[in-house]
Amino acid sequence: MAGMSRAARLLDLIEALRRHRRPVRGADLAAELGVSLRTLYRDIATLQGQGVPVEGEAGLGYVLRPGLTLPPLNFDIDEIDALVLGLRLVARRLPETLGRDAESALAKIEAVLPKGRSIDDVQLLVGSPAGETGPVLETIRRGIRDEAALAIDYRDKNGAPSRRVVWPVLVGFFDQVEVFAAWCELRAGFRHFRLDRIAAIEPAGRGIGRRHRILLADWKIYRDQEEAKGEKGPSPFPSTPANAPDRS
Repeated sequence: MAGMSRAARLLDLIEALRRHRRPVRGADLAAELGVSLRTLYRDIATLQGQGVPVEGEAGLGYVLRPGLTLPPLNFDIDEIDALVLGLRLVARRLPETLGRDAESALAKIEAVLPKGRSIDDVQLLVGSPAGETGPVLETIRRGIRDEAALAIDYRDKNGAPSRRVVWPVLVGFFDQVEVFAAWCELRAGFRHFRLDRIAAIEPAGRGIGRRHRILLADWKIYRDQEEAKGEKGPSPFPSTPANAPDRS
């Protein structure tokens, strides 16, 4: 970082802190930014003196608390490519739900691009989804937000039907399929359901049996235990391929 202005270095420090949701050691921050630990401590003191909500101390780590407002930042070419590709993926996969918000975000990005640049310059396109799962996904999202149980009619890979009441945890997006993680009352355990195999879904009319944050933490423990039984490394779900067997 030789030759970098102090103002640019302070902005980089703020961005580094924003990437870390938990306290990070000063030595790790210094290594990430390519500065000495002494410089890092001096820059943190400068930010704190200017009212930037950086909390922590040497030996314990530092964290950026909510409340910081920065002026709009310019995106470099790779950042624009990443943002546009991700938003195009959302718009194509979820046209009736989050897709509208993705299109709105793309318009905002277009508005702040440098003169002569356009999101059409990003030649990274997204293929068509394997099936229409938007309405199912929206019901799951509402269930997660409201901490509400859901009733689903499901068919496994062999076509066998079942009626379940589940407590929604999260949805994972893979190449050709979305997978829904939930606590299943019928099985008294966590199960994973492909969205394209959910024939019907509706609120069950009652809440889930645990707060969602606790349910999510329990699912992560379950996921880690399942992964420990196999040879694969960490992944959002124990089985990730599009043709993964049902765990229903």
